[in-house]
Amino acid sequence: MAGNGRATGKRQQRHDAIRAIIRVEAVRTQRDLAARLQEEGFDCTQATVSRDIMELGLRKSPDGRYLLPEADRLERLVAELAVDVKVGGTIVVVKTLPGGAQGVCAALDDAQLPGALGTVAGDDTIMIAAMDADAADQVARTIDGLRRR
Repeated sequence: MAGNGRATGKRQQRHDAIRAIIRVEAVRTQRDLAARLQEEGFDCTQATVSRDIMELGLRKSPDGRYLLPEADRLERLVAELAVDVKVGGTIVVVKTLPGGAQGVCAALDDAQLPGALGTVAGDDTIMIAAMDADAADQVARTIDGLRRR
């Protein structure tokens, strides 16, 4: 049984690493993902990565990148509902169509954008607190990029 616990722990660590890689890099193939995992110190084959992809529910974006399920949802909602993104210091303000802020905000929270500390949503406005001004700019660029797809 002890071996199973170690295997499960390693699989969870690998899944966490995959999530982190996918969030910040445009990975398009299983081979590329396996190579990145090996760079991170994981000894895994393409077959292992294929199983991980299925277990994590990764999907491909229209441009061929792997997406986490929550990122796919975020892309869809932002593209459909967000109309403007602005930065003021460490705060990012996202304007949505009326009634759209709650759904987009929940998707932003699920996606755990790097640099975003927390969100607050009204009916058509979302405020995102960022770690610092650079992080706010990055969060805004990410959201704006999704909005323009």
